[in-house]
Amino acid sequence: QLQLVESGGGWVQPGGSLKLSCTASGVNHSPNCMGWFRKAPGQEREVVALIATAGRSTWYGDFVRGRFTVSHDNVKITIDLQMNNLKTDDTAMYYCAAGPRCAFDPAKYYGWGQGTEVTVSS
Repeated sequence: QLQLVESGGGWVQPGGSLKLSCTASGVNHSPNCMGWFRKAPGQEREVVALIATAGRSTWYGDFVRGRFTVSHDNVKITIDLQMNNLKTDDTAMYYCAAGPRCAFDPAKYYGWGQGTEVTVSS
């Protein structure tokens, strides 16, 4: 059974960087799509970054604007999210997800991690 475990969240000042990692276990190969969503208090869960594990195509939320980079390791079955130039609006719980195809609708994903909290403040 697929399990996703996130790490790397924490507190950072505006303009700083964080790297999130997600490791998948309980599977023999990477899910077709893995990605990151986030949810801030009072807001809907939204896509941060998605990656198709076979073709390496990527998608990002509009708010990313070149600040984040998602990457994937097919051997370790991990995905990383390098976040640079963080803003206070990036404060949220970040979730790793796995699905049969990349989609912006969270309902399309069958696997979710417990989340890792990111706080951006001065």
